[in-house]
Amino acid sequence: MTASRLTLDSFAGAWSLDREIADLHQGSGGTLTGRAVFTPEADGLAYVEEGRLRMTGQPELVATRRYLWRDAGPGTIAVLFEDGRPFHHIALDRLMPDDNHICGADFYHVTYDFTHWPRWSAAWRVQGPRKDYRMVSRYAPAD
Repeated sequence: MTASRLTLDSFAGAWSLDREIADLHQGSGGTLTGRAVFTPEADGLAYVEEGRLRMTGQPELVATRRYLWRDAGPGTIAVLFEDGRPFHHIALDRLMPDDNHICGADFYHVTYDFTHWPRWSAAWRVQGPRKDYRMVSRYAPAD
């Protein structure tokens, strides 16, 4: 599938999730292994992930995250926080779309990679007064 054929509905369903985290501020890292599920709703998709988070020197724990994915016009997905606040956009007319989010003094930059669809990834670079990390989440259709 090419990027121009991707739609919001292309993401519906269950995905395996593997994440690598490199905390450059703390000099540590970690991984998350779990599952992400995109559930259809009247306004789009609800994204829920759950996984086992393992950070260097910390006890393993269960981590969860929720977002809302909405149609934002031709070829664009709006990603919202669970409470409906805007987060960022995904332009589906490119194989590697990117976007930014500013939260106070923190700067978030994401690049999606759809070149090997249905395997895809989201790579984040986050910098701020107390943050400096890279995070790559890799998705594949769940078995």
